[in-house]
Amino acid sequence: MKKIALTGIKPTGILHIGNYFGAIKPALALAQEYDARYFIADYHALNTVKNAQELSANIREVAAGWLAAGLDPERVIFYRQSSIPETFELTALLTAFTSKGLMNRAHAYKAAVQDNLEKQDDPDAGINMGLFTYPILMAADILLFDSDLVPVGKDQVQHVEMAQDIAQSVNFTYKADILKVPQAAVQESVAVVPGLDGRKMSKSYGNAIPLFAPEKQLRKLILRIVTNSQGIEEPKDPETSQIFLLYRLFATAQEQEALAKRYREGGMGWGEAKEELFRVINRELSPLRTRFEEIMANPAALDATLARGADRARPIAAATVRRFRKAAGID
Repeated sequence: MKKIALTGIKPTGILHIGNYFGAIKPALALAQEYDARYFIADYHALNTVKNAQELSANIREVAAGWLAAGLDPERVIFYRQSSIPETFELTALLTAFTSKGLMNRAHAYKAAVQDNLEKQDDPDAGINMGLFTYPILMAADILLFDSDLVPVGKDQVQHVEMAQDIAQSVNFTYKADILKVPQAAVQESVAVVPGLDGRKMSKSYGNAIPLFAPEKQLRKLILRIVTNSQGIEEPKDPETSQIFLLYRLFATAQEQEALAKRYREGGMGWGEAKEELFRVINRELSPLRTRFEEIMANPAALDATLARGADRARPIAAATVRRFRKAAGID
């Protein structure tokens, strides 16, 4: 029997190239080896996205993006978090086994408190209970589906560790393996994708290249990449150029070698390098863009795909909750 991998995808904005290489491609590769369960974490997004139309659009766009990138809903259980009511029942159950002290140590909460203190504001100003109890809901997402493995970046390991702590507390209390204790899979080799300004690509920095940007917009964005003042004839170091670092993600080994040679020899300006970058990016993303547009053009079919995923997920979730309720004496 295959081990189970679980990933949540928060619909807080458009997908960009950094998401593609940092999350989507690794998750799709993982699904080849594991029994994968991937979900749209729309309740998590509610902490920051309060506009109903924006959140609804984000949910569909992110779901369509993953499908366009190659997620197979027949092979992967793909669902909306909000379609699984057992998630919220398990969250309520887990609160009885989670100390406030553990929540006080959550990175997101501590960062929000620190930000308030630096502004000489009340420590809890603007912090809602959704943010404070975020790790419990995330633990429920993970534990509900008997997850063996949760792929995360280094900055997200704490979430899995908290899920471990909570599961172990439940199991210790009832002297039985009620909840499977998950393991974090730290993605050490995932590429750090540079943005338009050379920093890590991020929506919060405003330096991202949308994954499904129309061709003209894609070219325009690439031409905006910040470069130094080196002239056309000057040799350039490809390893310090964000243009080349992006190029390496999309180009073949032969193309990389040829362009690196031109960098080092001189005779190529930044404008020409950007045009070559646009060519290889557009080559890979064009079919994804077409597929994305087709999926978005049929929202009823997209909703039906997510609903079928929820239908497959709910029996698994219900079994976990039944097991917990029976152990707790409230079945």
